[in-house]
Amino acid sequence: MPDQSLAKRNIAVLTVAQSLGGAGAPVVVSLGGLVGQSLSPTPALITLPVSLFSLGLAIGVVPAAMLMRALGRRGAYRIGAMLGVVGGLVAAFGISIGSFLVFCLGTMGAGLYASFVQSYRFAATDQAEGDLRGKAISSVMIGGLIAAFIGPQLVILTREAVPGAPFMGSFLSQAAMALLAIPVLSLLRVPPPQERLDGAAGGRGTLALLKSPDYALALAAGVVSYGLMSFVMTAAPVAMVNHGHGVDQATLGIQWHVLAMFAPSFVTGRLIARYGKERLTASGLAMIGIGAIVALSGMAVWQFWVSLVLLGVGWNFGFLGATAMLLDTHTENERAVAQGTNDFFVFSTVAAASFLSGGILQSAGWTMVNLVVFPAIALVLVPLVWKSRTRTGADAQVPDAAEINLTPRPEPNQ
Repeated sequence: MPDQSLAKRNIAVLTVAQSLGGAGAPVVVSLGGLVGQSLSPTPALITLPVSLFSLGLAIGVVPAAMLMRALGRRGAYRIGAMLGVVGGLVAAFGISIGSFLVFCLGTMGAGLYASFVQSYRFAATDQAEGDLRGKAISSVMIGGLIAAFIGPQLVILTREAVPGAPFMGSFLSQAAMALLAIPVLSLLRVPPPQERLDGAAGGRGTLALLKSPDYALALAAGVVSYGLMSFVMTAAPVAMVNHGHGVDQATLGIQWHVLAMFAPSFVTGRLIARYGKERLTASGLAMIGIGAIVALSGMAVWQFWVSLVLLGVGWNFGFLGATAMLLDTHTENERAVAQGTNDFFVFSTVAAASFLSGGILQSAGWTMVNLVVFPAIALVLVPLVWKSRTRTGADAQVPDAAEINLTPRPEPNQ
């Protein structure tokens, strides 16, 4: 088995970087609408800063992948962190001068930084082998759990830090987190781009990858897992308030949801190794469906909270399982295209889901929001279960090496 010390070092570095880089999203999501309410020229645009964050994330994934291919992970990630610094400073400047446009540009810059941060989960697997690949993804996602605590605390501790400019301090602290990530990312040790690509010329483009059934299924599983999570989560706090529950209860529900999103990462890698990527992904999608059933059963606080917790755990299993599936569908030199294409589709869907969620909630209600979940799940769950059973049957027919008197070949050096 190849030496995994370098892989473990990079996993630790990326977990810390995820903790710092992921802390910016809660700042934008929790404060973007409040700042927009005070700066926006019209009430219809108060959530535009948050929407532009999602848009920046979506449109940034392809350029981020191109930079990673040209400069390597470490160089590209440092550029991404610099975008995070600039985004936070621009947003803070927009608040200081009372400019809604400048503030929106800052939140979009924060979204561009997030497009680099979200690929840390892929980078953690670059030198990993065997079961460590699944564990690497879940380990980096633990950084997301830490970020889920850091982000809200930044808001609480710094929102009044600048007298006369509410929330300006929070966006300055967001820039500071991105600045701290730069020296951390400098500790990343990966081969330079040319070294990684030597002997691996050629490779499929985007269209060819999309025609691959395995790649398309992994991509679809990630799109549905993340898209449905964003779709339901965005509507849930508004639905709770609309049905007579307090803002504090809605906020607490989202906090439990975020905790449920990242806490399972402590065991997700082990579950992937034990039960397989397809099974765990299918379990996550099924859990999202069960959460929708709970949501449809009534409008009590506990029903909202339980459905949000199930939604969070389902996202973790579904999205991390889909990410692990994706790693088996492309070669080394196809990595940048394959992962960039995947994330473009995933986060474009997330942005669209966040836009559509509020409209469907207002026009058709919370019940319709949850009914939409089931056909989306079915589109992916059926082929996923079929593939899992087919693979299990094929594995059962493979004779043991001892039975046919063959010595397993040693793994090649990586």
